[in-house]
Amino acid sequence: MPSVLTIDSLRKTYGDTVAVDDLFLTVQAGEVFGLIGPNGAGKTTTVECALGLRRPDAGTVRVLGMDPQAGGAELYRRVGAQLQDAALPDRLTVREALDLFASFYPATTDRDALLARWGLADKRDTAFEALSGGQKQRLFVALALVHDPELVVLDEISTGLDPEARRATRTLIRNIQEQGTTVVLVTHFMDEAEALCDRVALLNQGRCVALDAPSALVDRLDTSYRVQFALPSSFDPAPLRALDGVHAVEAFDGTVAVRGGDDLLTTVVRHLSEREVTPRDLHAERATLEDVFLALTDETASARASAPSSPETISHA
Repeated sequence: MPSVLTIDSLRKTYGDTVAVDDLFLTVQAGEVFGLIGPNGAGKTTTVECALGLRRPDAGTVRVLGMDPQAGGAELYRRVGAQLQDAALPDRLTVREALDLFASFYPATTDRDALLARWGLADKRDTAFEALSGGQKQRLFVALALVHDPELVVLDEISTGLDPEARRATRTLIRNIQEQGTTVVLVTHFMDEAEALCDRVALLNQGRCVALDAPSALVDRLDTSYRVQFALPSSFDPAPLRALDGVHAVEAFDGTVAVRGGDDLLTTVVRHLSEREVTPRDLHAERATLEDVFLALTDETASARASAPSSPETISHA
């Protein structure tokens, strides 16, 4: 499939702070592509460079084949964005905001249908200052989609939304993709990225430390399964650490958590049976994207802390 966004050797600094460091990414047409990572990882700077809002210090960015620094009106007719720090005048109504943004483009989608889709139909005459945080967030998404773009960037779309609204937003993002729009989703909600994204790039300290489908990233973990059970009285969990396929054992708050590979559940149950221990509340679960996130960010931080001060070279996912 053709790429709609290509980032090659991107670097962006702010004074002595390196926000993005030698970053390579390619987003394919039609996918939901996630950018995840801790605060300060370079996610927002990356999308701002892609949208032409920041000028890279080095490297190249191409959006729909265009340089975002030179694409001008042609670029913005084909790209939409909901940015994390967006704001509107307090007294501007929802309807007025949508009409204003629609006036920027030669062709737009059905505005009433757009408001209905994003749960704002009954707020069309409400001033921006009177909207809740979640309603403001949904309005910014509607504004990003008013011209039916080929690519839309959604930066922390679920911030400020309650759990029910977050679930509804997931459905709407899938609908956006089904209509043929490519989505770049910046999020710190790992469950959201895992549920929605075809691929995710994990950024840490300005670099891409992993890039793949969420399920593939989970499969790479050595500790891809977890078994937990209530800690029986006088039970010593230490012998579990010596079992084949067990990589870590933790005991906390009256619970034992064992991490390991594919046969972990069988291994743990057999061990408990041999010791004539009947565990309470035993359950097994697969690792999640959050486990990948924690493992890789900890690993990168440890590597940076132990590395010499001279420039380093790493491979790119």
